[in-house]
Amino acid sequence: MSARDLGFALLVILLWGLNFVVIKVGLDSLPPMLLGATRFTLAAIPAIFFIRRPQVPLRWLIAYGMTISFGQFAFLFSAMDNGMPAGLASLVLQSQAFFTLLLAALLLSEKVRAYNLIGLLVAATGLLFIGLHSGASMTTTGLLLTLCAALMWACGNIITKRVGQVDLTALVVWGSLVPPLPFLAMSLWLEGPERIADALLNISGASVFALAYLAFGATLLGYSLWSRLLSRYPAGQIAPFSMLVPVIGLSSAAVLLEEELSQLQLIGTILIMSGLAINVFGGQLRRRQQAVPTPVSDSGRPLRRTEDRAAHIRQQLHTGHACRLATRHAGNGRADRGRRATGAALRAAFHQLSRCSRAIRLEVSQRPPPIACTSA
Repeated sequence: MSARDLGFALLVILLWGLNFVVIKVGLDSLPPMLLGATRFTLAAIPAIFFIRRPQVPLRWLIAYGMTISFGQFAFLFSAMDNGMPAGLASLVLQSQAFFTLLLAALLLSEKVRAYNLIGLLVAATGLLFIGLHSGASMTTTGLLLTLCAALMWACGNIITKRVGQVDLTALVVWGSLVPPLPFLAMSLWLEGPERIADALLNISGASVFALAYLAFGATLLGYSLWSRLLSRYPAGQIAPFSMLVPVIGLSSAAVLLEEELSQLQLIGTILIMSGLAINVFGGQLRRRQQAVPTPVSDSGRPLRRTEDRAAHIRQQLHTGHACRLATRHAGNGRADRGRRATGAALRAAFHQLSRCSRAIRLEVSQRPPPIACTSA
């Protein structure tokens, strides 16, 4: 990865990590449903005139907007308005990775590996430790609402996997057209016209900054850069950066909001981060253990891609078969020895080709989902 793209990746993680502190600031003067309506209106209205609509059926676009945009942030904003600390919210929301895993297994018949289950159990233990310490610093209601937000995010991931390859920035922008009306309806129902009018008339400068940050920084700029990175590098190389989001979230909340973790919450935080690490890196370690030895081409260049290795072995098989045909008609002892040696080489090449075929199938089955990003 170039230094420039590495800087872009770190900028996105910084934007998304600070996102939770900014949400807390915005909630100081705007009720949660009204904050969601204004945030997604600002994210959608200017951008749709410059970004082409993604090639997605309308029903899936609406489903994406209702889950990952409306559902996730309706629960998240409500959770943080009901006592969920910003730092812990950034961490607990990452449980979406495990909800996605379970939903993909149930709805898409995807395989669940042993390392996925281990990571899930470790992270669930961490959530249990965090839940045991509910009180003044964190309410049980806030924790449950954050888990509901993570579930909505996971549902959006399943919809994205169902849609297939799509422009991430366009999907986010056009999906932002869906939630403003549901947010406004919920705001009228739960918060009332009087509170809405009072909040808009007395909005603070900090809340205006929070809206601009959430709409233009975390959403438009963040997803544009993330989409650029996913188009230039494998998703498996980009996805691990998202693990830094809760680190930035916890650190910024501690510095800017003076949030502190109890001993149980600290243990739970370490367990959740460990579970996420097992889930992200477990597949890479498994693939390394099952890696096929890398052969060398005729020019001496290592053949690193599995497909290249398979093509090289097929060429060896063709050459070896031609040599065997040439020696079949010689009829002397040297030719017999040549036939035996060529036959042994062919059997070894067939064995190596079989291993390459298994490796190709493994790579295809374990490719990460098309969108490996975090919340914004």
